[in-house]
Amino acid sequence: MSEPLPLVDAHHHVWDLDRRPQPWLDEPGLEPIRRTHGMDDLRRAASRPLAGRRLTRTVLVQCVASVAETRELLALAERDPLIGAVIGWADLTSPTVGDVLDELRAGPGGGRLRALRHLVQGESDPEWLQRPAVERGLRAVRERGLGYDVLIRDHQFPQAIRLARRFPDLPLVLDHAGKPPVGRSSLTEWTRQVRALADCPQVRCKVSGLITEADHRAWTLDDIRPVWDTLLAAFGPDRLMFGSDWPVCVLAGGWDRWAAAVEELLHDCSPDEAGAILAGTATGFYRLKDAPCS
Repeated sequence: MSEPLPLVDAHHHVWDLDRRPQPWLDEPGLEPIRRTHGMDDLRRAASRPLAGRRLTRTVLVQCVASVAETRELLALAERDPLIGAVIGWADLTSPTVGDVLDELRAGPGGGRLRALRHLVQGESDPEWLQRPAVERGLRAVRERGLGYDVLIRDHQFPQAIRLARRFPDLPLVLDHAGKPPVGRSSLTEWTRQVRALADCPQVRCKVSGLITEADHRAWTLDDIRPVWDTLLAAFGPDRLMFGSDWPVCVLAGGWDRWAAAVEELLHDCSPDEAGAILAGTATGFYRLKDAPCS
């Protein structure tokens, strides 16, 4: 029997509420995911194949601004072969951020640290990514061969574009396609900004988090398709990567419904193009190694 084709989930989370609170889960409407979620829960949720592929590797992403959480995620990655990479957090504004990164990389699972992320979407400063202290921190990230996941809302694209232009040798990933207003308003301005960011060749984009930007109960494939078409035209399949945003996607239908939507959207792609989006781009960017799904 031939081995199944790989499927990489480039963006998912886990959290243990008995061990570490997640204050953001206190927001109204998040009740369906306000419980502990672990890797076994993800395995059960992702049991449905996507385009004939079964999950073989994942990229685990931080949730809170905590170095301690990042240590826990790296230690989990050391124990669980499904996790190929971790996107952690460290205070980019700290003059000792380089030392913190060295300590994380030297600890359990530190070899799986591939990038950092900060919740820029929650920052009110329209030039947060251009702060001198932040840029100093990003240089420390770049010097250690790490990438940076850009988490912004659609109105924050200008600072992401400035970041990409100022740091052409810093590998960047746009999380959740910059959170477009799916099915809510015109995509014209978002489209313009996506194209500008895609002009920077070191930027990749995660096709993730789209259904939670749409109407959670009423979204349809027709709501998602214009976003998909724009991303495919701007980045091309070799710079796009599938992500589930599990378990947040549970709010809008869960893994099965999102996987079914992606499968439909891939119908016009060649096998090589689909392979890039579903595994190749993430494997290359996050330097993943082959491992069995256990």
